[in-house]
Amino acid sequence: MKKSIVIIAILVTVGAGYAIWKGADAADQKTAQAPETGAALVEVKLPGTLSQNAEIGKAAFEAKCSACHGANAAGQDGVAPPLVHKIYEPGHHGDESFQRAAANGVRAHHWRFGDMQPVEGVTRGDVTMIIAYIRELQRANGIY
Repeated sequence: MKKSIVIIAILVTVGAGYAIWKGADAADQKTAQAPETGAALVEVKLPGTLSQNAEIGKAAFEAKCSACHGANAAGQDGVAPPLVHKIYEPGHHGDESFQRAAANGVRAHHWRFGDMQPVEGVTRGDVTMIIAYIRELQRANGIY
């Protein structure tokens, strides 16, 4: 009888230890799979070269837009959407929509990042160059 109780106690202890170990492993996997706030939302393939206008636009984008929209317009989890995305293809969001968003801000409508505020200190000319950069990134990623 005592031998049975000892065996049952060992099995319960081993079973509980295994359950705790697997629970911790599952939590680690869940954490590893969850994107961090600020993590890029899409993988962006860079074009081999950029036009002169797109080079100017890249510099302007990095100065005024990348803090929210991420490096190479890949977006940032919990911050702002990727602009290298089919939602922003020219047939859906024409160049003027970028101009208006920069000048006036835009109410959230495709994503759950909240409203975009106007971008201080950019001109229509700056935004034209930024658009050239974004469109070249989009084309390099199969978005026309």
